[in-house]
Amino acid sequence: MTALRVAVVGAGPAGIYAADTLLKSDTDVTVDLFEKLPAPFGLVRYGVAPDHPRIKQIVHALHRVLDNPAVRLFGNVEFGTDVTLADLREHYDGMIVATGCERDRDLDIPGVDLPGSHGAAEFVQWYDGHPDVPRDWTLDARSVAVIGAGNVALDVARVLAKSAGDMLDTEIPDSVHAGLAANSATDVHVFARRGLAQARFSPMELRELDKVPGVEVIVEPEDVEFDDGSMQEIRATKHVQMVVKILQDWALRDRRGDPRRVHLHFLARPDRVLGAERVEGLRVERTEYTGDGNVRGTGVFTEYPVGAVYRAVGYTGSEVAELPFDAARGVIPHEAGRVQGMPGVYAVGWIKRGPVGLIGHTKGCALETVGSLLADAPDLPRAPRRDPAAVPELLDRRGVEFTTWDGWLALDKHERRLGEDRGRERMKVVPREEMVEISRAG
Repeated sequence: MTALRVAVVGAGPAGIYAADTLLKSDTDVTVDLFEKLPAPFGLVRYGVAPDHPRIKQIVHALHRVLDNPAVRLFGNVEFGTDVTLADLREHYDGMIVATGCERDRDLDIPGVDLPGSHGAAEFVQWYDGHPDVPRDWTLDARSVAVIGAGNVALDVARVLAKSAGDMLDTEIPDSVHAGLAANSATDVHVFARRGLAQARFSPMELRELDKVPGVEVIVEPEDVEFDDGSMQEIRATKHVQMVVKILQDWALRDRRGDPRRVHLHFLARPDRVLGAERVEGLRVERTEYTGDGNVRGTGVFTEYPVGAVYRAVGYTGSEVAELPFDAARGVIPHEAGRVQGMPGVYAVGWIKRGPVGLIGHTKGCALETVGSLLADAPDLPRAPRRDPAAVPELLDRRGVEFTTWDGWLALDKHERRLGEDRGRERMKVVPREEMVEISRAG
């Protein structure tokens, strides 16, 4: 009853790393994580492409944290609805918000709202079997545009170009496989506003794209162009050198003639989505370097006849109930993790710093936030209700069908059993009500 009690809102990597950092401190502490989905792990489960098993191995490390008896998981609990800020202040000495960034950033060009224009986040959630998105996805366009120069754009392009059969060894549910099997795409065009040196692809993602059976990656030789600013970036960073080398090699090689193609276009700024009733094309303006790595428009336009557009221009955060929010940046305003004007409330992860950095970068972010909380702890008012049993009792009184860590273990076992029947590691359960039923029965 004397231990520091901390609530964490969000059981993705950021929230779990924050819990782990707290538990590894010298402070006597217990942590309860509240997650709006019935299952934990956030973007690792619902934001990483299913054909990236190496990245998903991070789940093993997160699993060890949640297995700690000083940590409890309350899944299928929506902050602001099922539990409020007042509830958490009554039961906990401190609160860390780790709700992440799940929405697509806006792209302000004409025609972007036409049917057939999609946010990449929505598509990723569909093929990752997120319980709160529609089960069906229309994939009837033979030529598709992807706007963006990061790894999410590559994931979307790869999934669109890949055959459904090549995804059968992953954890995708039957509804996703059926959608991919109906995919008509033969050409996927990825558009980057700047040049090769400014692309935010990782070398590993690029190499994997080129290994997809039946898919040819094409870079046009005229896109291999650099200015002084670009050369400085290339010389300064090994990562950029590797990306540029891969892309240059692709621009120089002979065409293979594969049946499906991913075209990587650089110095190409999307200007307008074309169409009357739905997407019929994308107009792109050629850009040119300004000398410092930035670009400007040239007034030269090309129209690509595409039947769908996917916007992979970045994620942004959503407002969290009762907390301040910087809508322009999509984050909770803070100082070293301390939420402005909210003593005892802290932020961590992408909702704190924006959608930058890989999953591993969250560890340093958690260290700063937890350091602020522990520095403040002696002066924080102690919660009046300290009995751990009071929290599940509160949720039960409100009729919240919450899930637990034991419930996740039951769901995990169920999904693995479904996978075994198909020769896979696991097969995801998608409907929320089914996830909850399996978890609570376990």
